[in-house]
Amino acid sequence: MEAFYLILIIVLFILAISDLVVGVSNDAVNFLNAAVGAKASSFKIILMVAAFGIVIGATFSSGMMEVARKGIFHPELFYFSEIIILFLAVMVTDVILLDMFNTYGMPTSTTVSIVFELLGAAVAVSTIKIFTDPNALHLYEYINSAKAMAIISGILLSVFVAFTIGIIAQYLSRLFFSFDYSHRMKKFGPVWGGLGIMAITYFMLIKGAKGASFMSAELIVSITENTEMLLLGSLILWTVILYLLNNFFKVDILKVLVLVGTFALSMAFAGNDLVNFIGVPLAGLNAYQLYAASGTLGSEYLMSGLAGQVPTPTILLLIAGVIMVVTLYISSKARSVVQTSLDLARQDEGRERFASSLLSRKVVRSFNTLATSVNGRLPKSWKNYVEKQFDQTAFIARQVQYKEDTPPSFDMIRASVTLVTASILIAIGTNLKLPLSTTYVTFMVFMGASLADRAWGRESAVYRVTGVLSVIGGWFFTALSAFIMAFLVACVFYFGGIAGIAGMVLLAGYLVYRTHRYHKERMDEQEAYEARLTDGEMSKVDVIHLFSEHLETFLNHFSTLIQQSIDALGKEDLKSFRETLKAFKPIQDKLHLLKMDASQVLDGVSDEELEVGHLYMLVVDYLHEMSKGVRSILKSNFDHVDNQHKPLLPVQIEELKNIHELLIDRYKTSILIFKRVDLEEAEALTSSLYTVLKATRRARKNQIKRIQNHEVGTRNSHLFLNQLSEMRNLALFANRIVDAYKDLFLSKDKNGESTYATLVEDIKNGSTHKSK
Repeated sequence: MEAFYLILIIVLFILAISDLVVGVSNDAVNFLNAAVGAKASSFKIILMVAAFGIVIGATFSSGMMEVARKGIFHPELFYFSEIIILFLAVMVTDVILLDMFNTYGMPTSTTVSIVFELLGAAVAVSTIKIFTDPNALHLYEYINSAKAMAIISGILLSVFVAFTIGIIAQYLSRLFFSFDYSHRMKKFGPVWGGLGIMAITYFMLIKGAKGASFMSAELIVSITENTEMLLLGSLILWTVILYLLNNFFKVDILKVLVLVGTFALSMAFAGNDLVNFIGVPLAGLNAYQLYAASGTLGSEYLMSGLAGQVPTPTILLLIAGVIMVVTLYISSKARSVVQTSLDLARQDEGRERFASSLLSRKVVRSFNTLATSVNGRLPKSWKNYVEKQFDQTAFIARQVQYKEDTPPSFDMIRASVTLVTASILIAIGTNLKLPLSTTYVTFMVFMGASLADRAWGRESAVYRVTGVLSVIGGWFFTALSAFIMAFLVACVFYFGGIAGIAGMVLLAGYLVYRTHRYHKERMDEQEAYEARLTDGEMSKVDVIHLFSEHLETFLNHFSTLIQQSIDALGKEDLKSFRETLKAFKPIQDKLHLLKMDASQVLDGVSDEELEVGHLYMLVVDYLHEMSKGVRSILKSNFDHVDNQHKPLLPVQIEELKNIHELLIDRYKTSILIFKRVDLEEAEALTSSLYTVLKATRRARKNQIKRIQNHEVGTRNSHLFLNQLSEMRNLALFANRIVDAYKDLFLSKDKNGESTYATLVEDIKNGSTHKSK
């Protein structure tokens, strides 16, 4: 059996590598969002700084490793054969769970996941012992409930503390510096930066030194005894350095502070969160070494050795740090998770990732009422001063400078406050041996600073609050799902033996591979879409090609979905209905994004081409309205069958198909008109609208006759007449799109000449003449 257990240890370390990859992809948001959002430097430089911090911070993790070995359960009460199953269940669950969150770009807590996975697996193994061993103890005796509750309460408390301190720190900083901070930064910048870096130095080095694997006891004592002198020296040294850099080399003090903060936060992340990825495999290795040296059976050897202090080799920590650094450079999922935080924290308005919800509206309304009440009691002079300091005119002016590049999501003041505050809080948790969630702390500091900085204005507050609540809800889901999944996986391993272990490991590998492919396809599509929106100034031809593509894509989708729905209605096929509705959801979401991003497209249209921009707005607007009609058709058909109402008569299905065929023909002709700029065909198409209207009128009269003859009931009539009405509306909107297109090319300037006569050949030839 020793060889089998050795194989399991190897599997544990393979899973550890995978866990490092998926874990860093999720936790990259913790130390990258501030520097990336404020554009403190190029993305490569930011990654280099973060990578250096990770490697150094990895060696500070040694003291945290005991959490995985004895933080959640009492290892001395478990046999080696049980411990190894417990650890393996934790690692398989962690890989699957974190990869799922990464795929959907949702930041979650690797600390919470590992804690609840250990708890779930330990409860599973303990429960099995209780039911199979007559001499077993009670469940609460196997679980280190005091330590587990301290960890869980510490994590939850950190959410409230981080959010509150983030608000206070950012509010006071903005009140002092304002958005137009250049003048005060010249006077107080070196001292501000010196204080920030001093705080980081104190918590990263002085307080964190005792956890480092490479520091001797004598060195740690020496550092502790000279804390005050080191702090004073750090403050003076960094103040002088920043003063010289700013005054003689024109280096931006805030950029230096943000990059140092990025280093510190990535270092804190590695020091605090490395245990989440390799703590369990290292505990498994320690357990195996103790078992191998004992010479007894795994089912008879109690793991008392894990309850003591076990040093962690520095080389293993460094290897883990290197793996995290490589992942940081190559992971596209890390960028997805970072983008979620930036979307919720950016200073300006725009496309919101999350929709409004009832809870978010109530929260925003309550806080608006409270703010109005408080503001009414403040002195007018104080209110005027606050308004002056929070005036965003200077920030908006800086944003305009980024014409052909994405502007910063927020300024350097907020980035520096976020980094320094989060670094201090996480370092405190690390030194108290309390594995605070770096995700919870950094995210809530980030959100608190955003709220204090008035980034959540009237136009965006409900969407941002929904986003924050969604992420927090995801954290609770992490805890619950981690516990349940680890519990079930441990049971499968225990009762399934070798087959169960092999099957679950292969399943984990397959799920990671599948989600990787899904994420890559989604990101490729998103990048292509973003490239079209941000590709500099757009010519008339570019804009027309863009909405021609949209028209062809969506009209084809509408045709296919309605045809499938009518077929499913005739067959009363609920499975087909569900597939159709599922296929419609991403189409509707994409149209919503097009509508939200229309202003971004129009930003790239020159003043001379406003008519083309207006046409783009009309096309997107009409397509959006058509999508509502398509959804009405799909949903009403589904509801009719799902509610077990009587099916439509075959003649009714035939009438719907005939009208839809007319629509399909018109869609195809419309697409060709846009591609060929065939104005004669456009005139003929718009003039022939009566054919569709006549067909719907005829079908409506037939339905009235069926009602009079008592051939159909109320539900039947409601559904059928709704279909006719929506198809008529689809024809009208499609007609309006062609009408608007035709009117563009028939428009005349003040001299009576065709405004866009030369454009026709350009479109047919596919030339772009893009302005630079």
